[in-house]
Amino acid sequence: MEKILSHKRQIAFCIFLVFLLALVRALESFFYDPFLIYFKGDYMRLPFPEYNSIKLFFSLFLRYLLNSIISLAIIQILFKDFMLTKFASVLYLFLFVILIIAFFSIIGLSDKSNNFLLFYVRRFLIQPLFVLLFVPAFYYQNQISRKNNNS
Repeated sequence: MEKILSHKRQIAFCIFLVFLLALVRALESFFYDPFLIYFKGDYMRLPFPEYNSIKLFFSLFLRYLLNSIISLAIIQILFKDFMLTKFASVLYLFLFVILIIAFFSIIGLSDKSNNFLLFYVRRFLIQPLFVLLFVPAFYYQNQISRKNNNS
């Protein structure tokens, strides 16, 4: 309990950052995304909606960027390791390139039977899912490093 109380400022800031992630999600209607309504309906039977590629790319990029910056701030606060945060930022960049290429490839080259795949690729672009993967992984790595250093 003492450890938690001694870190109350970091905990409060992390809670604030999680609130910001929720705010990005709550304001999703402000981003250009014709797939938002599409995936709320019976998308397995519908063709892809009409979309503006450039607007969609920049909208996805902006949302991914906002989520990534907030997630990187969470990682920095939790681990206080700039090199780890830098590594995470490289991962975020790499994953964005892979996901955005996959997203537009599925839309452009698909025979419209990959709706489910598109749903999940888009989900990784617009939701801060990577922070849910990175935090436990970095924590585990941190614990292993400490254990090896104490041995």
